[in-house]
Amino acid sequence: MRIELPQHKKLVYSMSIPIRWGDMDAMGHVNNASYFRYLETARIDWMHSLGGQPDPGSEGVVVVNAFCNFYKQLEYPGEVLMKMYTSDPGSSSFESWATMERADDPGVIYAAGGATTVWVDYRAQKSRPLPDWLRAVVS
Repeated sequence: MRIELPQHKKLVYSMSIPIRWGDMDAMGHVNNASYFRYLETARIDWMHSLGGQPDPGSEGVVVVNAFCNFYKQLEYPGEVLMKMYTSDPGSSSFESWATMERADDPGVIYAAGGATTVWVDYRAQKSRPLPDWLRAVVS
């Protein structure tokens, strides 16, 4: 299946996530909620790799919209290869995207999702301009 990502996307991160037995549901495939956990894990690990650990007393990212499209069933055992992209930086936000492949079936997209991500002042609960270091990464 062909996945349409924005034309001006930028690959910013990739990682593998093991599929756990507990990620599956009664139908024998990975539960749809687990895909959102995989997306979250990739997003958080990516931010950690940039030195952007969440700090409730400071500033950081929040997700204001998230989605996932399912193309093929993931099943235990295996590893999910996450490839994360960014696009469309605005004054305080950017889009993040991710594709999910099985490590033993490279090039085949099993699911793809993304999120609108906003930089905020956590205490004030208001958006703030993207810091220069993050804008350089997502642009």
